[in-house]
Amino acid sequence: MERYLIGLYKDDEVLLNAVKEIKAQGIAIDNVFTPFPVHGLDEALELRGSRLHTVAFIAGATGTVLALVFMNWTAAINYPYTVGGKPEAAVPAFIPITFEVTVLFAAVAMTLAFLKRNNLFPGARKRIFDRRITDDHFAITFELTDDMTEQEKDHMTLTLKETGAVEVREKDFEEEGDALDED
Repeated sequence: MERYLIGLYKDDEVLLNAVKEIKAQGIAIDNVFTPFPVHGLDEALELRGSRLHTVAFIAGATGTVLALVFMNWTAAINYPYTVGGKPEAAVPAFIPITFEVTVLFAAVAMTLAFLKRNNLFPGARKRIFDRRITDDHFAITFELTDDMTEQEKDHMTLTLKETGAVEVREKDFEEEGDALDED
């Protein structure tokens, strides 16, 4: 069973200031949920930049190589067919298809990597900490571990209230697939 402490906020500026204050106190934030992007939140959380572009480059390069190799093999080795004295491996003629395959590989790989990284693949059950997060509330969550003392938990609760949280509560998830919030 996993337990979380959730602090709900109604304003994005209050949330951003709360994140900065909590990070300054050295408290580890598990996650922050917002109904829309909050500018400056990723810097306040000290998040690393995305590596999605690396996935796109590797997949695109793979698509380029595979397209060129396949078309050269087809035109020059498997079924050589000379038309009007043109060379069998006419690379300039392969450029449009190579470009399209490169874009296809990069786009599909980025989509799959994004879905995998954010646990959004089909059939995945999401944990809903509070239904209001998708509407008009913001949330900061902390994972409560077994080795955490009551004083630490009380300190986090007090810090959330002091930084402007309109509601602070605990939420338990029984198992990995337990997603629905029945509140």
